[in-house]
Amino acid sequence: MVSFLSILFLFCLWEFIARLGFVSPLFLPAPTAILETGIKMALSGEIFHHIGASLWRIFWGFSCAAVIGTLVGILLGFFSLAESIGNPIIAATYPIPKIAILPLLILWLGIGEYSKIAVIGLGVFFPMVINVYTGVRNVDPVLIKAAISLGSDRKRIIRKVILPSALPMIFAGLKLGIGIALLLVVAAEMIAADAGIGYMILTSADLMQTTKLMFGISILSMLGLVFSWIINKIEKLCIPWKT
Repeated sequence: MVSFLSILFLFCLWEFIARLGFVSPLFLPAPTAILETGIKMALSGEIFHHIGASLWRIFWGFSCAAVIGTLVGILLGFFSLAESIGNPIIAATYPIPKIAILPLLILWLGIGEYSKIAVIGLGVFFPMVINVYTGVRNVDPVLIKAAISLGSDRKRIIRKVILPSALPMIFAGLKLGIGIALLLVVAAEMIAADAGIGYMILTSADLMQTTKLMFGISILSMLGLVFSWIINKIEKLCIPWKT
């Protein structure tokens, strides 16, 4: 309740400052003006077109990277040879800004959807690998030894011991990854796209349509909240003891 009231107070103060003309509407439009613009965009269907384009790119980039990153993280954490080969490669490539690779991806994959999905996937892949690897390395060795003593093979150990124990770190990687996916989809759409939230924000800034720009930013914030809520719900289903 206190959190809700604090946010409500912030919006009321924002509305008050904007309506009294302390700041030009060009630089800080009132929340009601932003909402009015959003309603118009919703009625025309324009905002759904942009949201749909961004969500499609996020879905494929995030889901592919989450699956591949989880598999690679398990390999690096469980097999010493894979760790020796993979860790230096991860350490060397992780610091590279992923958006800086976008021009190269466009050269390789074209200016269409594949290059934007690939840059999102690269951004999500690394936090997934690092978090899953950490989760696997922190599994209690006693559990692994117990599984071996009971005759379990490697596949069964990974499925029954490693994965359940590493779930908290897997979900930590997913939470980091979805935030990075939102950042990268906006950046990619600002560089090479004709639809999407990032494209809408950039064109609105170019045309000085501040209310439209602010509404685009608000959509990103709401998407972040929705994605976080979904991942938290799935986490509680997969990890029943987590409160």
